[in-house]
Amino acid sequence: MCKDEYKPLLSLDFDGVIHRYDSGWLGINIILDPPVDGAMKFISEASLIFEVHVFSSRSREPSGIEAMKHFILFYLKEYFRSRAKAREVFEKLKFPTTKPPAFLTIDDRCLQFTGEFMHPKTLLDFKPWNNVDISSPEKIAKEAKENKWKP
Repeated sequence: MCKDEYKPLLSLDFDGVIHRYDSGWLGINIILDPPVDGAMKFISEASLIFEVHVFSSRSREPSGIEAMKHFILFYLKEYFRSRAKAREVFEKLKFPTTKPPAFLTIDDRCLQFTGEFMHPKTLLDFKPWNNVDISSPEKIAKEAKENKWKP
């Protein structure tokens, strides 16, 4: 792909997609947990195909953006074991302060709209991938089917 060739925009949520977010919200610039398994590899590979934007509720404050940048660069260095390669991937990333007009967004707290609205009360039962009761996959599949969610 040429340097100036168009790439579709991929928006990645930070907490729960890049950052594991096991500890929950601790502050706009406090990020204690490690990355989600495979996140740095995915970012590296996606940056070859997409213009990757990292967007989060942290994006509303400069200190939140700086914390996300520090986190991603640190773990890219760990992943590649090379500052130069980590920097090369990192320099491709964008950190917008408003929701980008994405071709696709990956977020742990969203549903794909299928053209059918579900009852709003069913939304109260939503759980992100890292907060699902993994002890009972059958129960989850049953509830997902009843709520028109695909597990």
